Order: sequence, then structure tokens, then C-alpha cells
Amino acid sequence: MAKKRTLFECQSCGFQSPRWMGKCTSCNEWESMIELSSEQIKFLKETSSNSSTTVLSKAKPITQIEEDNITRFSSGSRELDLVLGGGIVPGSLTLIGGSPGVGKSTLLLKIAGNLARVSQKVLYVSGEESAGQIKLRANRLEANHDNLFLLPEINLSSVIAEINNQNYELIVIDSIQTLYSDETPSAPGSVTQVRTITFDLMRIAKSLHIPIFIIGHITKDGSIAGPRVLEHMVDTVLYFEGDTNSDLRLLRGFKNRFGATNEVGIFEMNKEGLNDAKSMAGKFFNKEKLQSGSALTVIMEGSRPIIIEVQALVSESYGHAKRSSTGFDNNRLGMLLALLEKKLDLPLGTYDVFINVSGGIKINDPSADLAVIAAILSSYRNRELSSETLFLGEVSLTGEIREVLGLSQRLKEIETQGFTKAVIPNKPMEKTKIKCFVADEVSKVVEWM
Repeated sequence: MAKKRTLFECQSCGFQSPRWMGKCTSCNEWESMIELSSEQIKFLKETSSNSSTTVLSKAKPITQIEEDNITRFSSGSRELDLVLGGGIVPGSLTLIGGSPGVGKSTLLLKIAGNLARVSQKVLYVSGEESAGQIKLRANRLEANHDNLFLLPEINLSSVIAEINNQNYELIVIDSIQTLYSDETPSAPGSVTQVRTITFDLMRIAKSLHIPIFIIGHITKDGSIAGPRVLEHMVDTVLYFEGDTNSDLRLLRGFKNRFGATNEVGIFEMNKEGLNDAKSMAGKFFNKEKLQSGSALTVIMEGSRPIIIEVQALVSESYGHAKRSSTGFDNNRLGMLLALLEKKLDLPLGTYDVFINVSGGIKINDPSADLAVIAAILSSYRNRELSSETLFLGEVSLTGEIREVLGLSQRLKEIETQGFTKAVIPNKPMEKTKIKCFVADEVSKVVEWM
């Protein structure tokens, strides 16, 4: 008798092994290996054999290749167009992820309504909600238009048949984990299903020149659920950030084949749905109630300067000292605390230190280092900082405060918001009404407190 072949596949990354393992050696996930059935193994063999018999294309010199003329059209949302690089590209495949309730379905239904309003045919495919539930949300979003079509379906073949019967100009899939293909013998949401369905959707988008938006669930660590190949196959990957208890939402681009990934879209959640934030003035700080342990700074999110408030709490530790941060890198916080102990002789090793960035925003800009240090010193000494002063500067391991990019643009934003003072690492090249104090090392920051 022929020996029965067994194969195990990781449901997080798609890694395959002939033996079961408690921990996947590829993505280090525990209890993620599932045994494939004989039908699934047969399907994988047939897929690999079919791909090996394809006709190879003939390579051409790059000088003979013609450039693609990329065209875009507006989504009706200024912030989404900014993150996408100027608008929606026909034939693009975009993946949007985020925590439950952050506003993924609300945003895409709003965009679908915007395009349907200007006589574009839009197909909204939902595998999680009924047509009646989507209708209720559309009433609130004012997205009821004759060109917006709803399809509550989880079978991929039915979705493809509907796409081929009508000339749609935009397709929304909510969500990729709920669809399943009859050709793939596995459960919906599995690695094999997600991989196969994404490939089919990519083929449809490229062949029919239709932009497709896909909503993806996320895991407990914040990454898109399913194999990592899902993010590699799509053209654009967008993530929603922000506290679900706050009205503000941030849409950040992590991959974009048609534009830059340094732009961030900012939205406000209200009774009319998820709308573009009209103004960022005062959204991430409270100038009137600045207390000890709070410091202000300006970060750059793409081409947009945003004033934020950094809060610190330093208290005596009863046992092992704790270091915790929300919205700021915890490893960088440990480095800044070690630097303060060495350069300023502060006994922070016996204190608990907590850092929080107001508004639910996550700081990736190193120019906020100086504000974090100022907030820690303010809390440690229980001394309020001036509500008219902002702190800008990247702190190195030697205690040197280095210059930041886009200083003139940041100072203009400070002046626009009514602030008068700024602690910066070097003198500005352009004239400004802001009174600037130069601090090129950490020990000089104490002089301005």
C-alpha cells in the first residue's frame, strides 16, 4: 500500500511542513499548524504542476519598455486621495486593515456613495452583513444612489459572475476572510483560501482595469490576518490607527506602488460617518490645561505638521521599576531614561515612568525625543512647562540634540497656532516670529525649564 502523505500548513504565514510543530519556524506563531486534507494536498500539487507548464515570456531590454501612463480619479475624500498619492488608480488592488469598529466599512461605503453620486457604477460585496444592515448605514451616510449595487455573497464564483455581467467602475470586498472559492478545498479565511481569492481578485483588477478595495481583519498584534503574501500581492496597504473611544482616526499607508507611503489621512467619526478632518488645530493637545508632566512638540506626518502633547508620569517605584509607553516606542523610552541617568545624574532607576501621546496618535518621528525628555523632567520635578513653548529635537546616545527635517515648516505651524517660543537644536535658516532657544545637548534643556 502506498504510504499516506501528511502535510501541515501554518494559518498565519502559509509555511508548510510534513510534521506537526507546536511553533511555526517561519513566523514563530504557536498552535498555528493545521493538517491539510488529501483534497487540499491534491489541489496544491495540481496548482504547482499547472504553473510549471506555463509558457515563459521573452525578456526585453528595459530601454525598449514603454512607461505606463498612470491616471487617477478622485474618491470624493481629500484625505483618502492624499494617502493614495493623488487619487484612485484604475486596476489597482488596495487592502485596508484596522481593529474592529475603527471605521473600515464606514469609510468604504462612504467612498462608494461618493462615486455613485457622480454616476459611477460601484459594487459593494459584503460577506458579514445583510443588504438591509448596509442599507441602514447608507441612510446615515447619505450614500443611497442608484449606481451603488449591494451583493451579500460569500461565494467567489458568484461575485465574479456578477462582475462579468455588469461594467462596474469600483468594487469593494468586505471582507476578504469571509469569501471562499469552490476550487479550493479548505475553510473560508484559511491561508489557502485567502491566497487563492486574492490572486483571482488581482487578475480581475488588472484584466478589467477595475480598482478593487479589500477589507482585511487584523490579528491581536495588529497585523493583517492571513498569510503575509496577501500584503505582497496587493498594490496598496493601508492601516487605520486611533483609539476607538476617540473621534479621530488616522489612515496610514504602509505600501503604495503608485505613490509615497509617508502621507497620513486624518478623519473624524460623527453621526454622518467617517468624514475628512477639517482642521487639526487643537485636536492633539490642550493648551489651556497644560500641567506638570506635559510637553508640546510638532511632528511631521508626510507633508503635514501636527502639534501634539506628550504626557509623562514619574513616580516612586515599590519594587521593580516599570517603563510603559502608549504611542511612543518603549525601547526608545528606555534609551532616553538611561541617557538622563548618565548625563543629568537622575535616579530614575528607582522610579516608574509612563509616557502617553494624547489623541491616540503613534509617534514615528524622532524629533519628539526632546519633548519626551522635557515631559519626564517636568513630572520628576513637579514643575509646569510654559504653555507657549514647544520642544523639537532628536536625541542621540551621546546626549547631543540633532537638527530635525522641515524645521521651517514646523515653525510656521507653531506660529499659526499662536505659540511664541520653541526649544530647537540649531538656529533657523529663515526668519520667524517665534523666539527660538538653541539647545544642542540634553544638559542645556534644564536651563529652559
